[in-house]
Amino acid sequence: MAPELRVIAVTGASGHVTERDCLEWLAKAESVHRQLRPQLPADYLSRMREVFANGARMAVVVAGDAVVCVALWRLIENTYEGRRLYVDDLVSDETHRSQGTGKMMLDWLEAHATSLGCHVLALDSGVQRQRAHHFYFREGMHIPSFSFRKALK
Repeated sequence: MAPELRVIAVTGASGHVTERDCLEWLAKAESVHRQLRPQLPADYLSRMREVFANGARMAVVVAGDAVVCVALWRLIENTYEGRRLYVDDLVSDETHRSQGTGKMMLDWLEAHATSLGCHVLALDSGVQRQRAHHFYFREGMHIPSFSFRKALK
């Protein structure tokens, strides 16, 4: 029998990871998070604390004692959408893809966004991630605009 899936908020509203079990979930999230962001520095925990201090929050989907999906998100206020929950990173462990973990996380993010008074749930996805795009379209997301970047470093 497969372990029950559940969503755990790793950070509180202030962005702190204070409870011991949440610190353990953060450490377990690293290997899944690196599947999307392999360039993260070796000192993952310090880097994540910096990111949290600048407004990011994290939630994970767990199966038993394993992290199977990671989401990094933040609240943003802008002139054209109002308050939105923006997802920096959303990744399911490659061994658990197409098993409902991403949908569970996206559903949780949507409910959380609604509870925070957001009008929009938004994310960017690299052009090479076609499987992820099929998932986002299936879940009712659409592409409202292009996203332009210029590297400054």
